[in-house]
Amino acid sequence: MVRSLTIKVNKTRLAKDLGVSRSGLYYRRCREEIDLELKRQIEAVMVDHKDYGHKRIALELKMGHNRIRRIMKKYNLKPYRRHHQGWVKKKDLGKLPTGIPNLVQLLLDQKLLVKPNQVWCTDFTYIRFQGKFIYLATIIDLFTREIVGINVARFHNRFLVIGALEDAVIHYGIVEIVHSDQGSEYDSEEFVAFVKIIGAKISMSEKASPWQNGHQESFFSHFKLEAGDLNRFNTIGELIEYIYQQVYYYNHKRIHSILKMTPAEKRKRMTV
Repeated sequence: MVRSLTIKVNKTRLAKDLGVSRSGLYYRRCREEIDLELKRQIEAVMVDHKDYGHKRIALELKMGHNRIRRIMKKYNLKPYRRHHQGWVKKKDLGKLPTGIPNLVQLLLDQKLLVKPNQVWCTDFTYIRFQGKFIYLATIIDLFTREIVGINVARFHNRFLVIGALEDAVIHYGIVEIVHSDQGSEYDSEEFVAFVKIIGAKISMSEKASPWQNGHQESFFSHFKLEAGDLNRFNTIGELIEYIYQQVYYYNHKRIHSILKMTPAEKRKRMTV
């Protein structure tokens, strides 16, 4: 018969060896248990939100971000980062400025951006897939930061960007201002006419000033990091399905660092 052995520890001596009081020994043990439990909670969040840093995790868990940062550093918990490849945006080199003013910058400077459907920003990007390009155009609500319109096509032209705007109007209604860069797709007669048909004003960034449409650039940057190697998809249909899934995640699941909530929650709060 094997008898179990219990090792008795002199807690007073152990505390002395560690350089703490006996009560401090209990505190350290309790602190470690609390840290481990918080570590498990952080890991659970990171399963669903692999790119979350300590600030977004803190918002998700409703805790202070310094506390979350300490635990992540202690246990070497790091958000997932991918190096993106195959995404480019061509410029209309040599194209003359349109002369259309930037109406959005005035709103931002005077803090007059106050509601959804006040300004929609639009842009598109090229996606390299299996040796070819497909094109993704999106519309983002500048107030809620939602992706309200999307269109994926094999060709980049006026119909690509009109399709994204049409999708936004169908699902979210009428907007006051549509903002874009000075690309030829947005300066086309058909796009300009469609914006006027829906009763909106046109706004454009200054030429060679991509930061003036920075919210779209930011979305594409996040999207590229999340997408990784797109050639893991077998068909273009699988890729398009993934794109729509990521847009849904961005709108409904991912906490926006400025809003402190998801874009969909921001719209809901403003329309209640």
